[in-house]
Amino acid sequence: MEPGLWQQVVERLGTAMTVLDPAGGIIAVNPAAERLLGLPAAVVCGRDLHDLCHRDPGGAPVPRERCLLLRALAEGRAARGDDDRCLRGDGRLVPVSWSAMPLTGDDVSGVPPGMVVLIVETVADRCARRDRAERTEPEEQSEREQREGQAEQAEQTEQVEQAERAARTSALKTLAERLTLVAEITDVLGQTLEVDEALTRLSRLLVPRLADWAAVDLLVGACQVHRVAVTGPEGRAAWQEDWCGQLPPAGESVHSPLVQVLNGGGPVLQDRGALDAPSDSPLATVQSAFLAAVGAASVITVPLGSRRQVTGALTLVRTDAARPFGTDDLDVVSDIGRRVGLVIDNARRFGRQRAVAEAMQRNLLPPLPEHGRIRLAARYQPAPAGSQVGGDWYDAFTLRDGALALVIGDVVGHDLTAAAGMAQLQGVLRSLAWDHSGPTGAVVDRLDDALHAITTVSMATLVLARLEGTDTGPWTLRWTSAGHPPPLLLTPDGNGRYLEAGQGLILGTHLGGSSRRPSAAQAMLPGSTLLLYTDGLIESPGSDLDTGLGRLRRHALTLAHEPLDTLCDRLAARMPPGSTDDIALLALRLPLPLPMTGAET
Repeated sequence: MEPGLWQQVVERLGTAMTVLDPAGGIIAVNPAAERLLGLPAAVVCGRDLHDLCHRDPGGAPVPRERCLLLRALAEGRAARGDDDRCLRGDGRLVPVSWSAMPLTGDDVSGVPPGMVVLIVETVADRCARRDRAERTEPEEQSEREQREGQAEQAEQTEQVEQAERAARTSALKTLAERLTLVAEITDVLGQTLEVDEALTRLSRLLVPRLADWAAVDLLVGACQVHRVAVTGPEGRAAWQEDWCGQLPPAGESVHSPLVQVLNGGGPVLQDRGALDAPSDSPLATVQSAFLAAVGAASVITVPLGSRRQVTGALTLVRTDAARPFGTDDLDVVSDIGRRVGLVIDNARRFGRQRAVAEAMQRNLLPPLPEHGRIRLAARYQPAPAGSQVGGDWYDAFTLRDGALALVIGDVVGHDLTAAAGMAQLQGVLRSLAWDHSGPTGAVVDRLDDALHAITTVSMATLVLARLEGTDTGPWTLRWTSAGHPPPLLLTPDGNGRYLEAGQGLILGTHLGGSSRRPSAAQAMLPGSTLLLYTDGLIESPGSDLDTGLGRLRRHALTLAHEPLDTLCDRLAARMPPGSTDDIALLALRLPLPLPMTGAET
């Protein structure tokens, strides 16, 4: 909410108003409060309101444990009191009554959580001062007439003050509700960069708390308009969908607020009479039909974003003629429109950047080689809850000695820098593996030695494996792991186990010296399936690593007899909910023995 709205409300109140922090200290007062307390704001701020306004008839402070205001402040609820005394700056006790309303949200108009308190001087003290003044009038006025006149005037004054107090309390409650609504909207919009999800959350907050109906229109391209959301009373969901979809182009219109707003105009408030203006464009005709269908009695239309960058329009409708929108509502909705427009603009920027980054990542991943009857499949999938692509990668290539090299890795980081580092690491590892036919652990040691000298990668994990054997077998898998999750081996007899041998330190932590990375070996049966994967497939918020490994093993066993591409697709689709990491998956399947021919028999 704009600071001017809060400032105008509090300064124009004729009733004393104070804002308290959560401990009961005064952090702000309006001019009426300064007059009532007989102290300037600079002196009052920082003092405890309880000590000023909760005095007994003799002027002594009331014990804090008996204070209704402090109790309400601690519990975050509204309260009022009618029999307290305020100690003015001149030392005089003034009988007062008060009403308090809690405030929530720590980022709206600079107002922190705490309490707003309205304080009213009671009639009894005013009448006493008036009595002293009236004694200076001519002596012929009898004491009886004075008391009767005072009683009548006091009664009238009390009625007026009660009405004023009710109006001020209602205004304060409405203001607090608006501040709370804007704070909630700001919070929920900041939790997502998905446009559809943001608009769904927005609609749930606006209807029915602020409006009976809400419609959101987005500009697509130069002038195309799409109505992406219509929200109304419960039970009208199917009917609401009928109004969504592509609308006529914005064009130009003299009378339609929606057209004016989409063309850069300011917010518009329409009463029932203004809704009957003639439609002078196709889009205006559609909007008029919508407002008539929902029974609009009062309408607010505001831009999403600023006048310099309009991304769409928000239309709010009230159908009760006895409860029309006011100018304060227009200010609130305009502020909401600016916030929503910013979220939509950020979401679109995010989408474009993500698409470019994802395309770059996929282009960096190599095509899989043809290697006799051995089948290979791979998948890369960005994290659904992530903000950017990362450094997850796979590779497979035939070595100089005829063995098949398999690689899965993950560069530390989650951005384009990590993706670029992955490409560097991939190229260096290919060169080292091609040139060195020794143990896989020795190849990874050489890679670790060169890591900081010829790449920008600080740390990474990977598995490097060699599959040795002819096209018909037998086969042996030799591998080493640099801090990476273990490969999963599925055998034709329906068993699955992790190959946990060959584990060494992650890349980037090797300290040199005589310590060398271990290598491991495993005989491979015909029809076996080997899965190499990154941690996005097994890690999820709130779950430990053992749970993730167990889940992957169970899922893989149920799919072990499926075609290799189907297995990869279904495993990637079962990404843990809430995952914030990418997935790279490389699968290998060995062929079954060829049937023997009659001649061979």
